[in-house]
Amino acid sequence: MNKKQILLINDMAGYGKVATAAMLPILSYFGHPTYNLPTALVSNTLDYGKFNILDTTDYIKGVFPVWRELGFRFDAIATGFIASEYQASIVSQYCQEEAAKGTTIFVDPIMGDEGKLYNGVTPATIKSMREMLSVAHLCYPNYTEACYLTGREFDPEGVNMDVAMNLIDHLRKIGSKSVLITSIKVDGDPSVVGYNHNTDEYFQLQYTEIPVHFPGTGDIFSAILIGHLLDGEPLKDSTRKAMDGVYKLIDANKNNEDKNRGIPLENYLNIL
Repeated sequence: MNKKQILLINDMAGYGKVATAAMLPILSYFGHPTYNLPTALVSNTLDYGKFNILDTTDYIKGVFPVWRELGFRFDAIATGFIASEYQASIVSQYCQEEAAKGTTIFVDPIMGDEGKLYNGVTPATIKSMREMLSVAHLCYPNYTEACYLTGREFDPEGVNMDVAMNLIDHLRKIGSKSVLITSIKVDGDPSVVGYNHNTDEYFQLQYTEIPVHFPGTGDIFSAILIGHLLDGEPLKDSTRKAMDGVYKLIDANKNNEDKNRGIPLENYLNIL
């Protein structure tokens, strides 16, 4: 099978399996040549309460001209954490240039969860993520992020399918062709809802929650999803496989003592 080359534009944690550190082993396991461009270097997962972070915008500014000169090309680009508005403008411009040459752009607008923004996320971050969505072939915010991106109010009780579809349509208006919304309760069921622009189809996929928290599960979902999409599988099927993969990994690690470091993926890639 002809495997696709993918570039990950996301932060890199020194301690913990999140962001690039979580996605790279999974996509490599799928057989896709995987490259990375860190948007920030982070000492450890934020769940420990203390962390040190280095914004790498100046580094990125120097990388793109070199890559252009060398003629480096990627079949797909997946973006995650973006450190600033300025960084977003540089990255989105690069993604736009590459999309014009046929590169598929995946955007995970990482900003918050459970109705709240993460530490350090500001209104400027929300604006940055809207800019990233404008160049996306597929975006997959969680319910919290979808609300912030569209200016909608977060409802802890969840929504019905009509409201979920309306939320999807507003994300499409920002620019993303296809859309998933993860971690959203629809008619009382924990779900992922989506819209596939290739088939003009809305869908809802339900799942069973395991009541433990690991950082990086969104990144794991993203990597499994993209792995299957790059193999040519349909969006709905790829989403289901990503949901099932995350469930299996959480279930296999639910008794781990230190959950803040994320899931030790290298020990469990075979179950994907």
